Amino acid sequence: MNIKEAVSALIKAEKTKQTIDPFTSNHKITKDEAYQIQLGVIDYKLENGAKVVGKKIGLTSKAMQEMLGVNIPDYGHLLDYMIYREKEAISLEPFIQPKVEFEIGFVLKDKLQGPGVTTEDVIKATDYVVPAIEIIDSRIHDWKFKFEDTVADNGSSAGAILGKNKKELSDISLPEVKMSLYKNDEFIESAYGSAVMGNPMEAVAWLANEVGHYDISLNPGEIILSGALSKAMSIEPGDHFKADFENLGTVSAVFEN
Repeated sequence: MNIKEAVSALIKAEKTKQTIDPFTSNHKITKDEAYQIQLGVIDYKLENGAKVVGKKIGLTSKAMQEMLGVNIPDYGHLLDYMIYREKEAISLEPFIQPKVEFEIGFVLKDKLQGPGVTTEDVIKATDYVVPAIEIIDSRIHDWKFKFEDTVADNGSSAGAILGKNKKELSDISLPEVKMSLYKNDEFIESAYGSAVMGNPMEAVAWLANEVGHYDISLNPGEIILSGALSKAMSIEPGDHFKADFENLGTVSAVFEN
């Protein structure tokens, strides 16, 4: 697998909004090669002025694993230009085939880096948690990919909206948090925090240990999106979404052309 060519293909796909075939359809690619491609794309963006503000964990729930045909989590980087304000209408123009996910976000006050990170370490390092919406978007054609493809594509990361309500971990039991999801004021479904690896803190610990393999850390002030509680939903112009997290608060997003 030619890492540089794959990096260039993903950058071009994002700029031109023209999807590409999955790398795995034509090449043998390992997980490590996929993460090298991801880091190559991130390095390019950092060189062009972007800043890392956090990480996202993907494919942590059975719902998302079944939806995309994979069975292990992945992660990607969140960059500063990906963060949107809750009450501002979000243009769909920058995206190719976007979807939204609903999850619990962690904001860190201390550094986490594997190996050996536990949920106790996560508790100590977390400043607060918030309700969150993640915008995902695939540069791979029609969302048809294997695990290595979405890893290379920065975990299909594209954006995030954070709710304003903040809770310390000592004040909430994340597995018991019930989320009620609404699209255009219509109730869609409910899910619990336990859908994310039994406890979203387990996902953050997994992430700290996984990125540790590549000498990457989770740093103070970073946002960590811990994974979707339910299946991702496609977005059309004019759609608005709201997720009500019991005992945690609400988060909403409105999309325009």
